[in-house]
Amino acid sequence: MDEQTSTSRPKILMILLVIVIIVLLIWIFFQRNHLNKLVADKELEKTELRYELDSLIKEHNQIKEVYGTLSDSLSAKDSIIQANAIEIRRLLDTEWEYNKARKRIASLQKIAQGYVHQLDSLYTINRELTAENEKIRQDFRIEQNRTQTLIKDKEQLSEKMNQAAFIKAYDVTATTYKLKGGDKEVLTDKASRTDRVRVCFTIGENPLVQSGKKIIYIRISRPDNVVVIKSKYDTFIFNGQTVSYSIREDIDYTGRSMNLCLNWTKRNTDVPAMKGKYNVTVFTEDKEIGSGTFELK
Repeated sequence: MDEQTSTSRPKILMILLVIVIIVLLIWIFFQRNHLNKLVADKELEKTELRYELDSLIKEHNQIKEVYGTLSDSLSAKDSIIQANAIEIRRLLDTEWEYNKARKRIASLQKIAQGYVHQLDSLYTINRELTAENEKIRQDFRIEQNRTQTLIKDKEQLSEKMNQAAFIKAYDVTATTYKLKGGDKEVLTDKASRTDRVRVCFTIGENPLVQSGKKIIYIRISRPDNVVVIKSKYDTFIFNGQTVSYSIREDIDYTGRSMNLCLNWTKRNTDVPAMKGKYNVTVFTEDKEIGSGTFELK
């Protein structure tokens, strides 16, 4: 009896040990499966978080491209977003603190949304400013055109005023005389007998002309276009050129019409007058103000 008990005891211990080993192996197997499942779940979560982060950054960069140079004004916020993305990738690559990474991604999404909202606000403001600037440019162009029109009208009016602001000689006539016995005048139309030419005309009324001294020049041109003169020094400036005159008279013009008769008298040394048609031209202030003709036979 004692021998049987002592023989069966090691067998029982061996069986118990085998059972314990089997139970332990089963537990290790389940624990390993559970651990592998945890690792797989973690890798899946890591992949999902990485995909979520990549999608967020990709969308952010696309938004930057859409808004173009407008996004340059938010470069500081863009740098924050990029720095956070780098930090989250480091967490995913080196640590298993996925909850921390998920919170960082959620925070990054809020920052990115704020970035988009600011861009939208800037875009709206920029669009309003662009529209306002365009209106200002249109108003400026309209005002510029109006100013140019006014300047043109003013120049045209000034030109008309300048054209109108000079005196005019009307009814320019010339009468020729022969002098007898001192200063007695006898009408003649003979070239050989003519000693004096009297040029008469009316200075017209013009209130636009400034009152004061005016110089009247008369040019009497012979049929060969040579101007009859008394002295080679009898000249004046017309259109920038020095020209000769036959008669000069200073008048005091008041803006009202006045009649004038001016004489040219031949000197004893002068040759007889030419036959033919003579032209008489009246000038003042560098302007031709009247003309007429007469003929000697």
